[in-house]
Amino acid sequence: MRLCFQAMHLRRVWLALGLLVAIAADAAVIYKWTDADGVIHFSDQAVPGAEKIIVSGSINNGIGGGSPAAPTKPVNQAPATALPAVIAISSPGKEQVFFNDELVSVQLTMSPGLSPGQTLNWNLNGSALTEQANALSFSLPKLPRGTYTLTATVADADGGQTRSDSVTFYVRQPSELSPQHK
Repeated sequence: MRLCFQAMHLRRVWLALGLLVAIAADAAVIYKWTDADGVIHFSDQAVPGAEKIIVSGSINNGIGGGSPAAPTKPVNQAPATALPAVIAISSPGKEQVFFNDELVSVQLTMSPGLSPGQTLNWNLNGSALTEQANALSFSLPKLPRGTYTLTATVADADGGQTRSDSVTFYVRQPSELSPQHK
């Protein structure tokens, strides 16, 4: 009776091990590295400096009845109208000084450009510049002496938005002693 119980217990252990091997065979870890001569190597053994690559899915080399898995849609696929990845004010420069008899040229670098349903808004010292909405470049009229902060924001219809870094610039009054600014 005891011998029969041990044999039955041993069968359960082998069955459990077989299931674990079958599950583990579905995913494999491969290590990739480049040697000093520039040759790329792959191995199932870890090597210092190697990149760990996890391969999932069964590889049957044409043996057995496994069919290739259907391609899946990437999880992090960007929507068709993604907000710009790059939005930066290229002019005026940070901490740039203007004199109040000069126009301030404003330019925005944006990649990718505006998509349908997206709007570009400008703020100068926290107040919206409504006349410059959706303009990538424009000039500010002669501004009075002071410190100014300029920001650009792109918004989409879903409420998402991306904002440029703020640019601070200064407007000074020309000096009577400095004839180059008259």
